[in-house]
Amino acid sequence: MSEKTSLKPFVPDEARMAEFTLKSVLTGAAFGIIFGAATVYLALKAGLTVSASIPIAVIAITLGRKFLKTTILENNIIQTTGSAGESIAAGVVFTLPGFLFLSDGSGEHFFNYMTILTLAIIGGILGTLMMIPLRKSLIVNEHKTLPYPEGTACADVLKAGEKGGNFAKTAFWGLGFAFVYAVLQKIIHVIAETPTFVTKQTNKFFPSAKVSGEITPEYLGVGYIIGPRIAGVLVAGGVLAWLVLIPLLSSVVAPELIAAQLVKLGYLADLGTAGGKGGWDPVAKTFEDFSSAVYYAYIRQIGAGAVAAGGFITLVKTIPTIIASFKGSLGSIKGGAKTDPSSVKRTERDLSMKVVALGSLGLVVLIALLPQIPGQTVLQKLLIGILVVIFGAFFVTVSSRIVGLIGSSNNPISGMTIATLMGTCLIFIAVGWSGKAYEPMALVVGGLICIAAANAGATSQDLKTGYIVGATPKYQQLALFVGVIVSSIVIGLTVNFLDKPTADMVAKGVTQHAIGSEFYPAPQGTLMATLARGILSFNLDWQFVLVGVFIAIVLELCGVKSLSFAVGAYLPLSTTLPIFIGGLIRGAVDKKAGKAANPEEEELGRGNLFATGLVAGGAVAGVIIAILSGFDGPAAALKTVNAEHGLTTALGEGGYYILGTLAFATMAFVLYRVGLSKNKE
Repeated sequence: MSEKTSLKPFVPDEARMAEFTLKSVLTGAAFGIIFGAATVYLALKAGLTVSASIPIAVIAITLGRKFLKTTILENNIIQTTGSAGESIAAGVVFTLPGFLFLSDGSGEHFFNYMTILTLAIIGGILGTLMMIPLRKSLIVNEHKTLPYPEGTACADVLKAGEKGGNFAKTAFWGLGFAFVYAVLQKIIHVIAETPTFVTKQTNKFFPSAKVSGEITPEYLGVGYIIGPRIAGVLVAGGVLAWLVLIPLLSSVVAPELIAAQLVKLGYLADLGTAGGKGGWDPVAKTFEDFSSAVYYAYIRQIGAGAVAAGGFITLVKTIPTIIASFKGSLGSIKGGAKTDPSSVKRTERDLSMKVVALGSLGLVVLIALLPQIPGQTVLQKLLIGILVVIFGAFFVTVSSRIVGLIGSSNNPISGMTIATLMGTCLIFIAVGWSGKAYEPMALVVGGLICIAAANAGATSQDLKTGYIVGATPKYQQLALFVGVIVSSIVIGLTVNFLDKPTADMVAKGVTQHAIGSEFYPAPQGTLMATLARGILSFNLDWQFVLVGVFIAIVLELCGVKSLSFAVGAYLPLSTTLPIFIGGLIRGAVDKKAGKAANPEEEELGRGNLFATGLVAGGAVAGVIIAILSGFDGPAAALKTVNAEHGLTTALGEGGYYILGTLAFATMAFVLYRVGLSKNKE
């Protein structure tokens, strides 16, 4: 039962203050572009995202005070518009790369800019539309029962900025530090990118065990933000995969069987051809890199099974919330129909239900008619559109209530997408649509729901912020539409640029798509494709997938949340290890400072702001360098300043790795010191 409250907003209802202005929308759109591109990069590499609302609000306060002369309501519009980029990017990257991994390349031609752009806009608009009738029920009437932690913290940032302060300086410092570090690492190559230690396959005690770390500022920052517990569970999955399962399988499985499995999965042309994942040698019948060969042959499928089970278990746990949310949404719509628009206060004005109804109908028509959407007939596409709206209405409600309780960072988007994908595939089979031709259609439904649910979670936090500070809801909703469209344009471009192999990638055997390779693993996208193939084509290595499923079940029985562990098992240890180090630093800072668990204070702490700067600076630098590497002229120029060969010649490979590790340790120490220092606000 909803609990009504008489919250007094920071800006009174009767106040008339600049809010939905051109400068606020344009500034927010610029942030949406930056954080959207950064999220694409981070999600493809690590399968993780971080919330953008608070860092955008922090930076908006400083820019607003010094240059733009914005009001608190304009700053709120800036963070509302900008936050759409992060959520849309997450939804896109978690699903749409799956087009590359469908049966016999049946979906590869859909992985293009126009399709990604179209699906990102449709999914983002759907998520915002479906939240319009839910705002009063979930954000207002349940203000005390649904705290929406990021939204509340963001409101505190905006209020503190209005009163005075200089929050953004630390975030800018972190951004600059990360950018310089990234230039030294990825352009000049003074700092090694991935120091690695691996035991030989001939080692009879511990064969083919690999410890490595991609020592980037964004991974260190992510680890600090998510904290030691989640980072620890994440790296534990990597330890199981790379220091338990891979040494075990490389000891008991013959190289020829590993190679045959790689051929089956498409990672190796045939047993008589050299190369492929792990570097197969058909003459000696061995691999240059056994650990990578076993990883691609078996571990990725085990990890996919664990991620699927972890997501599904998380979803099942929320069934009571799902039922309550759905009932609440129906009540909200009925109550809203009785409201007289002329009597509505400024702080309670939403876009009308006509916008929701006509917008939803328009999305169904677009899905049915646009050539970018998979489907052989208009009727098939019409079914896709209907399924998207039905699943969207359901899971947007679920997403909003869940993030209201536990925050956007813990939103089980993967579980909702898995449930949607499985439900869609079963409906397809029921009407006689089976086989590889229908895999792209099923993935579109899952992808749109993932984007919509991700955007709904972020939208809910933004609306909560607006409710507390006294914003006009309809202006926030309009700002979200702008943010969705603008950020989608750049998200599609970023995905395309990152998917194009650079010269270094080509030299390492990546010739067609960088996404799905060791450089950008895209774990969730691979999982979605695996499920679609397995259900519709009845061709899935269930023996490996089920191992992952029961690993997740074992963890849940032990009281450990399996989804983070499963993602860690799927990803390379080189990704999760530096994230874990960031988590350790956060744990050390909290212990030293004797902090109690207060999420709002943590969001405003200097360590958290510096870590946010590290994530943004490192990710943005990575995107810029990847784009430059995609053009022949800049790529050639970048090679002329590469110092890696000279350093490895002078120091040896081990010395070069030690130099990089020392640089990473220096950055970690700076983060630790900043985390211990206190805000001067």
